[in-house]
Amino acid sequence: MKIAFVGKGGSGKTTLSSLFVRHLAATGAPVVAVDADINQHLGAALGLSDEEAAALPAMGARLPLIKEYLRGANPRIATADSMIKTTPPGTGSRLLRIREDNPVYEACARTLRLDGGPVRLMATGPFTEADLGVACYHSKVGAVELCLNHLVDGRGEYLVVDMTAGSDSFASGMFTRFDMTFLVAEPTRKGVSVYRQYKEYARDFGVALKVVGNKVQGPDDVDFLRAEVGDDLLVTVGHSDWVRAMEKGRPPRFALLEAANRDALAALREAADGSYERRDWARYTEQMVHFHLRNAESWGNAKTGVDLAAQVDPGFVLHERLAEEGADGLAGAAVSPLPVPAG
Repeated sequence: MKIAFVGKGGSGKTTLSSLFVRHLAATGAPVVAVDADINQHLGAALGLSDEEAAALPAMGARLPLIKEYLRGANPRIATADSMIKTTPPGTGSRLLRIREDNPVYEACARTLRLDGGPVRLMATGPFTEADLGVACYHSKVGAVELCLNHLVDGRGEYLVVDMTAGSDSFASGMFTRFDMTFLVAEPTRKGVSVYRQYKEYARDFGVALKVVGNKVQGPDDVDFLRAEVGDDLLVTVGHSDWVRAMEKGRPPRFALLEAANRDALAALREAADGSYERRDWARYTEQMVHFHLRNAESWGNAKTGVDLAAQVDPGFVLHERLAEEGADGLAGAAVSPLPVPAG
């Protein structure tokens, strides 16, 4: 299942996403973690040194390789150059799986050994000197969106994305790619402001959203969050000596994380698992196509010089059953007909 952590800058979303990744790894679950924040700190939160984190391969710099692999034998896509961040898969496309080895993971992922098991870590990459003044950060996360569009994930396996701060993720359709979005909020007016933006923007897209209260110091903080976000408040997290040691670069064994915080992480997993069971694959694919057509009309057709609407395979529905196909990873026949939405 696909899980996003969002929140305003400084809310603690990177810390909590790293704790959740560690929690999953400790249970032996297969995990791919993605740092899609403009400030690349997930690697450090998962135990990498500053030098090791800086050496992570940037997905954005490997976009041509990603496109060429995912294009596969899809007859609707003449060249990889004609693919944009929203290009949906179709018959003949190559799909990604959480558990497999493939050229995308080989080029873009590094395996970390955490308590309990290995985790694949990928990163969009930070701004470079060449980007300053000429590029927006959404050009970096396009590689993540393309991979999410082509990912066939199943029960009991997880892709966890540490998203960019604030509501910037609404500048693309990526916010609809997740089974569960955890919004990390401090018990302050500023802390819940991003929640209100997310709730409003996501209202018409069926986005599953739950709030994780962070830096909670007592019942008054819990009452404040409950009054502001209502039943969307899932769990709260307070001070953690384990986290403080981790932030100093000296994390104890993960089994020593405070019991209350372990329980909170278990609640996050339970919520994510339940959301996956309710996934509507046809709607998921339809939303993918919807945003592709909007991007094609807005800028994609002009940039690529082709009609990107022709990339849509109207009979194709992404589905977990496609993960059972051949070892070459090519998507086969459609699961069921899918209408192409207008606009």
